[in-house]
Amino acid sequence: MSTDPLQSDQSDPLQAWLRTAPGAVLAQSECAIVQRLLANTFGYYLVQIGAGEHFDSALAASRIRQRVRLAPTLTAARATGASLVADLHALPLASESLDAVLLPHTLESTAQPRVLLAEVERVLIPHGRLVLLGFEPLSLWGLGRRRAFSSGRWHSAWQVERWLREQGFEIEARERTLICPPPLAAFIGRCSVLAALGRRLAPLFGGVYAMRAVKRVATLTPIKPYRACRRALLPGGAVRPTTRGTGHV
Repeated sequence: MSTDPLQSDQSDPLQAWLRTAPGAVLAQSECAIVQRLLANTFGYYLVQIGAGEHFDSALAASRIRQRVRLAPTLTAARATGASLVADLHALPLASESLDAVLLPHTLESTAQPRVLLAEVERVLIPHGRLVLLGFEPLSLWGLGRRRAFSSGRWHSAWQVERWLREQGFEIEARERTLICPPPLAAFIGRCSVLAALGRRLAPLFGGVYAMRAVKRVATLTPIKPYRACRRALLPGGAVRPTTRGTGHV
């Protein structure tokens, strides 16, 4: 299979950072969010495209029977234990074959995120679910990310939602998490007062957003056959007389 040409063979800096102390705070929070968003999703097949293994427990708790992890490169597959390698712009999956797709920061790893979303829309069954996570550039995390790691292009939540609507998705749920800059993440995770404040402020200022979207299929509206307008009835049911070509009314 071909690989995404926009991906390098170098190790993923995000995955490396997630194995650090502050990164583990984010990994734990994201895993809990994914588990909540998938709690009421049923089906046979779920594919996680990108990212690593820290979502395994959340996926194992889902009600979808078969779960596959897909990576954009062979190097990434070896690092994360993915069983499938494929081009993110041309997924080797049949149309309308998946019940759910998980994109954990995957849009940030490709220069053509809208193409990837179009592919996800193609492979999802009607009313299939997409769970997506991303970093919010307009946040404290966005300002401090270079001190922790540099990972692709960050897209704002409103921009991603606009792309999803263009592809025919409807947003069902939204969540935010983590308002502190990366260097303080581990400290805040251990402080109950700051953690509680962070949960309260996260819906507005969270550095990480998550959303669940459903694939909507437009229903065809039958067009009624044209019928000539019936003559207006006068009181009593009599029909208004019409003028004939005889000159008489």
